[in-house]
Amino acid sequence: MITLKSSREIEMMDHSGALLADVHHHLRTFIKPGITSWDIEEYVRKFIEEHGGIAAQIGFEGYKYATCCSINDEICHGFPRKEKLKNGDLVKVDMCIDLKGAMSDSCWAYVVGNSTPEIDHLMEVTRKSMYLGIDQAVVGNRIGDIGHAIQTYVESENLSVVRDFIGHGIGPSIHESPAVPHYGEAGKGLRLREGMVITVEPMVNTGTWRMKVDENGWTARTLDGGLCCQYEHTIAITKNGPQILTSQGDQ
Repeated sequence: MITLKSSREIEMMDHSGALLADVHHHLRTFIKPGITSWDIEEYVRKFIEEHGGIAAQIGFEGYKYATCCSINDEICHGFPRKEKLKNGDLVKVDMCIDLKGAMSDSCWAYVVGNSTPEIDHLMEVTRKSMYLGIDQAVVGNRIGDIGHAIQTYVESENLSVVRDFIGHGIGPSIHESPAVPHYGEAGKGLRLREGMVITVEPMVNTGTWRMKVDENGWTARTLDGGLCCQYEHTIAITKNGPQILTSQGDQ
């Protein structure tokens, strides 16, 4: 079921998204060589709770953590753990916040210490592809327009778009209809309507888009061991164009 939000509901989700963006801004200086993804987990959980929010991923479909911390070849749903992060690691931190009943969902990518040209290119393309998709999220367009814009650009840069995990509607639950693939044909799929709130969250790989899942049943990683990057925003479809609810000045 697709839930169309009122302007009041979108405003509340915008407050939730601002808190989420604030967490990400603080992680930019927190993440460094020698810390662990478990340190990130504890930092995020404490930050959210101290600011009146709820880490909404905890308990969702049995997931146990406030964050998904996916490192290097991990595509998504990486469990926080106690191995130290090292220079050059690519870490994607995905989280959801419930603030007074309003949901927000966002993932940012971080390089631990010094980057490389390969990582810089991957991050730049992934982030730009997200915004190209968001640009298509206007009243009257179709879901396929979002995916087509992302896929066309990513593949022109000799990278690949993950097919197995996609964007989604959000609010009042974390995941609801519609499904928002990051690939597809322009002019195809569900027509976008004012009041929809969705996520656009491309996961982009240096090699094949195909993936495998670890024995924990959650963590997905690239089939060929290549790097994966992800960026994600929650956006509202409005009569004035897409409204990003999780930006707060972005990065």
